[in-house]
Formats: sequence, structure tokens, C-alpha cells
Amino acid sequence: MRRPLYLVEQKGTVTAELGGVGHFGSGLENGHTLAGFAPPSLPEHLGDPGFCREIGIRYPYIAGSMAKGISSAAIAEELGRAGMLGFFGAAGLPLSQVEAAADRLHASLGDLPYGFNLIHSPHEPDLERELAELFIRKGVRIVEASAFLALTLPLVRYRLHGIRRAPDGRIITPNRIIAKVSREELAAKFFSPAPEKLLRQLVANGSLTAEQAELAALVPLAQDVTAEADSGGHTDNRPAIALFPTILSLASKLERQYGYDCKLRVGLAGGISTPASASAAFAMGAAYIMTGSVNQACIESGTSDLVRTMLAETRQADVTMAPAADMFEMGVTVQVLKRGTMFPMRAQKLYEVYRSYKSLEDIPAAEREKLEKTFFQASLDDIWRDTRAYFLKRDPAQVERSERDPKHQMALVFRWYLGMAAHWAKDGKTERRMDYQVWCGPSMGAFNEWTAGTFLAAPEQRKVVTVALNILHGAAGLNRANFLRSQGISLPQEALDQHPLEIAQIKEYLC
Repeated sequence: MRRPLYLVEQKGTVTAELGGVGHFGSGLENGHTLAGFAPPSLPEHLGDPGFCREIGIRYPYIAGSMAKGISSAAIAEELGRAGMLGFFGAAGLPLSQVEAAADRLHASLGDLPYGFNLIHSPHEPDLERELAELFIRKGVRIVEASAFLALTLPLVRYRLHGIRRAPDGRIITPNRIIAKVSREELAAKFFSPAPEKLLRQLVANGSLTAEQAELAALVPLAQDVTAEADSGGHTDNRPAIALFPTILSLASKLERQYGYDCKLRVGLAGGISTPASASAAFAMGAAYIMTGSVNQACIESGTSDLVRTMLAETRQADVTMAPAADMFEMGVTVQVLKRGTMFPMRAQKLYEVYRSYKSLEDIPAAEREKLEKTFFQASLDDIWRDTRAYFLKRDPAQVERSERDPKHQMALVFRWYLGMAAHWAKDGKTERRMDYQVWCGPSMGAFNEWTAGTFLAAPEQRKVVTVALNILHGAAGLNRANFLRSQGISLPQEALDQHPLEIAQIKEYLC
């Protein structure tokens, strides 16, 4: 992989040579006809080298965030030490746990790159603000912005904190946002400078100076945007081959429109879990790839061994959409595992009940009894008591609203089930297995098919760096094969099969 490959024709036979000198053209005496050529193909040369250089990583590979710490500090540590970037899944966790993770990663990784997730919280704006302030206070330099429906003040505040002009005239922005989007209009918002309205608010509250606000108009809110195709969790189920080129074209257009000094880049997420999918992403021009579902199946993830076993048995058709806990009232859905759990059907039932009735008291007695016995395994009154106590500590405004609006009270109770379903899965509560909410995309099934019959088929063998390097190394191999195929070289199928390798074997190729 590190040496040029020559296909040399001698007496009607083509042989492969990993050495010597290739001469293009005619007139070389005592030479052999060159039937094909492929340059070295290395994982670190895939994607955009500028992205890797700016982030401080060797490989264009990111592990995206999965809520409630499923994308764990351990994942960020392992990938950071291996020359990749991992995001800690801060969504849905108490601030104290996020702060502890920030302290841990700062102590363990030092100057090596890592990031944290900042998820849009339309129903809990104070939480979003507190998270952004925590990241600023703890010196978290990279944030993955996900599930945003519109730009918010905390997001802009984080991005522009510390913006300044260097002595050489360059604009320095210490904090970087990597936005994850699945719609062109959202990508356009992130690729554009921060809105003037939000800049005025930040100047008014003292977060920015007037000079910093002027500089903010010259930089994009996010230089890097991840086009999120059909993925686990929040997703619009967009096909990658349609979504990515559109976002990439938009990046080129807005870069010219605003005259930035920096390059706008687009990565790809959703459906990436094999060398073939990674190779396709890079062939389309992805600056980097982002994985998700497959990392949850690795031993370093913050989920349970039972969930890892369920994921190892997943096929591509074993996923479906279900109501999302954080945006339940809005009808937003997330992609989850349906094999081995009743969660998708039960969550959809709760949303139908929510749409049909004005309050908990309006639910017919027979319907309510079924919910209490089967879904909640407790009375709705008891669930509301616990939910009320929770929000009195986390966000008292939710309780105040529920006292004025019975339908909001019903939403909070139903969101209790959706939220707890994720915790039961993460914690491996065997008695609630039928209620597990496991965020998962079809890429998990593709990964299982690729690894079937190999050492990576076993859940306990799935280590996040081993998986990542196999995907990258295999993609580099396919990249090299496709270079030959573009010259009209017919390759046997075995030359295209990229079987998983032990980590020691891969490192022999990479060193």
C-alpha cells in the first residue's frame, strides 16, 4: 500500500511489481510494457488533508456523538491516541457528568483532539446555554452541533468566544463547530456568518465586543459540516448519494459568495460501516467520514453488553423510526432497533394517544390501564410524581407549564417512558428488555454482514480502533483497486474483498 504498483506485460502475461521505475511514453530500450499503474494508497491520504492538519489528527475519521454517554470518554481516548477524533455524547446527561467527562479527557488526552456534543434543546434552552458555557469554561475546543432546527444564541456564543485578529492579519477562532445536518437550508445557515441579530444580542450582554462582532461577519459559523444521511438516532433517512453532492455544491457556492479565507468542507455520516461505504464517501469528495452505530457495538461504548449482543445480531432491515423523547410533541422521530424489542411500537402508540386526548384524565380507563400495566408498569399518577420531582430540579419551568397545560403534563409523562427506555438499554436492565430504545441505523447490518465469519463477528472482539482502522485500510485498498479499474484493468473479485484484519496486521501496512 505504501509503494507504487506496476502491472507489467511480458509475453502476453501481466504480472504485478512493487518496485522499479515506470516510464510513460515510448523509446525505452529493454523495458516492459506498462499495462497499468497505481500510486501508493494510504488511509491518511483519504479525504481532505487540510482538515486533518487543522484538527490535529492523522486519519480523516470521526466517531460521532451518541447521547447519554454511549459515545463514551473511552471511545474519545482510544481514537484520540490512534490519530482520529471522537466526540463524547453529552446529550441527555446531567451537567455534572459532562463536566466530569471534560475533566477526564483533558487530563488523559492533553493536547490530543477530542470533542463534545451540543444538541439542540428547544424545550430546555437553559440546558443548552449551560452546556455551551461549560464547554467554554473547560476549554473544549471542538463541538459537534446536532439536531439543530435553527441557530441559537448559546451555539453562536460558543463559536465566537475568543475570536481575535492575529498580528499577521489572520482571524483566530479558538472554538470549532462541526455541524451535523441533513438539509440544505441548515447547511447554509452553518456555512454562513453568524446572524446579525444574534451578534447584536451578544454585544449587548457583554459576551462580544463590537470589534469581535465585526470579525464574526468574516468567518463561517461552521467551517466543517457533516452531511448526515440514513443514520441511527435523529435522521431524515436521506440517501447519501443524493444528499452529499448537494451539500458539497452548496459549500463551494457559499465559499465564493462570502469570500472566506478558509475552505468550507463537507464530511459524510450515515450508512458508513464498511470499507466499501467509506471508499464511496471519499470517492464523492468527503473531507472525512463519521461513524455512529458501529461504535455503539464496540466494547468501549457506554452501553450494556446485552445491547452489544443485540447489535451483533442486527440486519439492515431490523431498524425503524420511532418518536423522539427530546422532541416528542413536535412529532420528530429517531431511527432505532426493532429486532428484539417492542419499543418502536409502544412509543408510536404513546404518540397516538397524545394526539388523541387533551390530558391524562381524558384517556379511557381501559386504555389507561393497558398503558400502566404494559408500558409503564406503574400508575400514571406515580410516574407523574417522579417526573414532576425530576423537573423541579432540572427545569422548574416545565412543571409550571404542566400546571397550566394538562396536555403538556401528558407529554412529560410519555417522555418519561421514552427517556427511560434508553436508560434501560444502556444500563442492561434485563427485566425491561422489551422496552429497550437502541439508536441504530442500517449500517449496523452492513457491518455484521461484512464481518460475518471473522474475528470481528464476536461482540467482545469489537474494539473501536480496530474497527476504524479496518474500515480505513479497506477503503484505501478499494481506492487503489478502483484506480486500476479506471484504466480498464479487470480485477478478480477476491482483489476487491477487504476482509477484516487483526490490528497487528494493519499496523504492519501502516508503519
